[in-house]
Amino acid sequence: MTDHSIESPLHADQLTENPFTLFARWFEDAKATEINDPDAMAIASVDKDGMPSVRMVLLKEVSEDGFVFYTNYESRKSGELLATGKAAFVMHWKSLRRQVRVVGSVEQVSSAQSDAYFATRHRGSRIGAWASAQSTPINTRSELAAAVEDIEARFEGVDVPRPPHWGGFIIKPQEIEFWADGAYRLHDRFRYIQDDAGNWVATRLNP
Repeated sequence: MTDHSIESPLHADQLTENPFTLFARWFEDAKATEINDPDAMAIASVDKDGMPSVRMVLLKEVSEDGFVFYTNYESRKSGELLATGKAAFVMHWKSLRRQVRVVGSVEQVSSAQSDAYFATRHRGSRIGAWASAQSTPINTRSELAAAVEDIEARFEGVDVPRPPHWGGFIIKPQEIEFWADGAYRLHDRFRYIQDDAGNWVATRLNP
C-alpha cells in the first residue's frame, strides 16, 4: 500500500484532478501543524519599471475562482497590482516541508464581498484600516497613535464601516505548483496549467 502520510513526498497518485482539491487538503494539514499563520503568503508584484517587490499577506478566502486577500487599495502593492493586473505568491509550510506557488491575474473583489469580510474583523483592526495611510512616510509612531485616537473618537459608540480605500483582491491562477521536500534536494514538483478546454493538467517538474 502506498504511504500517503503528510510526511511523504508528493507522489503522482496523490494528485487530484482539480488542484484546488489538493490545495484544500494541504491547507488543512498546515492549519494543524504550523505554529503561526498557516495562511501567510508572500505576494510578488512589479512596478512600472519592472522592479519586483514582495511582502507577506494573509489568505482569507479560497475557491475555484481564486485566492483572496485584503489590503489598503492605496498601498504600494495595490498600486502595482492594479497597474499590471498580474501577481504571484508562494505559501511555505516549514513544518510540513511543503510549498505552493501560484501565478495569475489579479482584480478587486466586489464591494459587497469586501464589506462582508471587513465586518468580521476585530474593531481595533477596523480602526487601524482607517488610521494607517499604508506605505506612506510617517515621522513617529506617536503620529499613528494619534490617528488611531482620532478615528476611535469619530466612530465612538457606532459600528466602524469599511473605508473606501480598503478591500480585497482575488488572484485567479494560470498555474499552480505543488512542491514537497525530498532527500538530497530531490524534491517533488508538479505544476498544474489549464488547457484550452479549461481542464487542469499536471506535469512533473525537475527539482
